[in-house]
Amino acid sequence: MTYEEFNQLCRSLPVTSYVIQWGGSHVWKVGGKVFAIGGWEKNDKPAFIFKASELNFHFLSDLSGYRPAPYFASRGMKWIQQYDVPDTEDDGLMYYLKESHRIVSLGLTKKKQKELGLNQD
Repeated sequence: MTYEEFNQLCRSLPVTSYVIQWGGSHVWKVGGKVFAIGGWEKNDKPAFIFKASELNFHFLSDLSGYRPAPYFASRGMKWIQQYDVPDTEDDGLMYYLKESHRIVSLGLTKKKQKELGLNQD
C-alpha cells in the first residue's frame, strides 16, 4: 500500500481528520484521537501504525513484517507497525486500519460518540 492509498482509505472512514506531524508522518484521527499513522520507517518503503485488539496485537507481533509499534508499544499500548510486507497483504492492512478506527472510536466518551454520530447502532 502506498501512502496515497493509505490516506484514501483513512479519509473514507467516518469522522476522520488528517494532519502531518511527528517528522512528516501522515496522522489520522477520529474524534481527535489517533487511529493510524503512515510513516516512521527509516528506509524508503511505506510503514503503517495502527491500534490493535489484544488478540491481534499478539498474533501480529509474531509475523514477519509486523512489530510492536515504536514508542506506543514501549508504553504498554497495543499498537502495531506494519513494515516491509508485500502488496499482497493490502487487504489485511485495510482490515486492521478499519478495526483501529473502530477501536479508537469506541474509546471516545459516549457523549463524544453521539456528537459525532459514531457507534449509534
